[in-house]
Amino acid sequence: MSRPRWIAALAVSVLATTGALVGFTRAEAATVNTSAWYVLVNRNSGKAMDVYNLATNAGAGIAQFTRNDGNWQQWQFADAGSGYYKIKSRHSGLVLELPNANDGTQLIQNTDNGSTRQQFTLKDSAGGYVRLLNRHSGKALDVWEWSTADGGIVSQFADADGANQQWQMVQVGSGGGTGSGCGSGTFQSEVTVSGSTWTARNASGASVYSGTDFRAAVQAGIGSLTSGRTSIQRVVVRGNGSIGAGARISLASYTSLSVCGTINVTGSGSGDYAPIYARGVSNIEVPYLNVTGGPIYGIFMRNVSNVWLGQIDMRLSGGLGVRIDNRGNTAEWTRNVKIDNVYVSGASSHAVETYGVDGITIGTVTARNVGESGLLLNQTINATVGTVDAENAGSGTGYAAFRMANRNGRIGDSYSNNIRVGTVKARGGGRGIFCVSESGGATIDRVDIANTGNNSVLVENCYNVVIAGVSGTISGGGEVRIAARSEFPPSSGIRFQNLSVSNTNITWSPCQGSNNTISNVTRTNSTLTWC
Repeated sequence: MSRPRWIAALAVSVLATTGALVGFTRAEAATVNTSAWYVLVNRNSGKAMDVYNLATNAGAGIAQFTRNDGNWQQWQFADAGSGYYKIKSRHSGLVLELPNANDGTQLIQNTDNGSTRQQFTLKDSAGGYVRLLNRHSGKALDVWEWSTADGGIVSQFADADGANQQWQMVQVGSGGGTGSGCGSGTFQSEVTVSGSTWTARNASGASVYSGTDFRAAVQAGIGSLTSGRTSIQRVVVRGNGSIGAGARISLASYTSLSVCGTINVTGSGSGDYAPIYARGVSNIEVPYLNVTGGPIYGIFMRNVSNVWLGQIDMRLSGGLGVRIDNRGNTAEWTRNVKIDNVYVSGASSHAVETYGVDGITIGTVTARNVGESGLLLNQTINATVGTVDAENAGSGTGYAAFRMANRNGRIGDSYSNNIRVGTVKARGGGRGIFCVSESGGATIDRVDIANTGNNSVLVENCYNVVIAGVSGTISGGGEVRIAARSEFPPSSGIRFQNLSVSNTNITWSPCQGSNNTISNVTRTNSTLTWC
């Protein structure tokens, strides 16, 4: 949505003559706790101000991103005098700066140089929100062009008190906003770092570990929880730590682990290693987790039940993001899994993969430049997914933004509708949607697919699948196709509907299978070959 320029022009005109905006109450400076750290949440997008891609260098740009309360989303205000503040990143230690006074200039981080370009005053807006005005330019920080996307830049524009210029200051650990901050509330073990020394304390505050080994400290914190417990106890980790690719932090039953910092994975290894690992346990939670580096898996869980993963952020240089599986008979399937939001970039394999899961609810999977699929469901039943949002997932491969395989959705010998996906969005990459190897029982309500290198949609030996139950657009890229392999029965009960398809074709080939229908599909520069 483009910004309404006439509002900005009016604001500039009124400011020039009166020094205040007509129709807006002159605001007083908001109260700031200079010893606290804040997450700044934009009113228009609901996303947090973020040091993009975890940069630590001077000159790196500032953007918005789904809130995860990582250090790169935490800011401290330092008094600069006369009602102005310098705003420091907890992640980089650098301060915010607007390098010039031009509209649309992106906010950056830089070393503290004492200039007015690095000083901001706060003005109140309705509903407890504030605007941040730069001392040099007099302009307000905003999310440029009212973007609601991850990566939308934080810039400056004349103060018009628009929702994209309003920020909620959520003090870390104080709750509010989209939920309590990482590490807030009660906990039974705390793991902290001072210099290079990690200390783990139990519920009474007694030290159970002190040393330089991050993994050992967290494991000791978990080990200090009540033995044989039947209700969840919490471990909070405060700080950034490193772990080898061939090492694990293992969760026990009835354990909640919040990592208020970043786990960086170093070295190489093989096997089912992950910084967060669980096997054969139940009632486990990971409300907050940030992972960088090249893990084998970022999270690995096998034969588990009653699992909650909250805000998961992985900006990787290899490996697989989240893997949840069973590797056993149906009595040992993983059951009752809930995932709120997962962001994975740079993985060489999938962002999120399941195998042998009965009962999973996923809010959003965001995949950027991963080597294989954004979300891959294998032999998984009773699944509900809100959004799969993938860019360049599986480029040059047959993987897809969203893929179902290995009898996914099959319950007994039938394919009743038990896989429900709200939206699949795909840009570039391999395929948009791929259903293969006797999978089905699925409805995808909305599709938004453009410029995939392979098929936009490929349905191959699948059954009872609805593509675009509500609406969808497919533009460019490979064709939309029903295909078949000889080793499985051909597809049946496939429905393409409510679609606008442009600059790619729709094909059913070979002509095998039955009861496959297409309806309410608008085509532009697109041929239809239907059996």
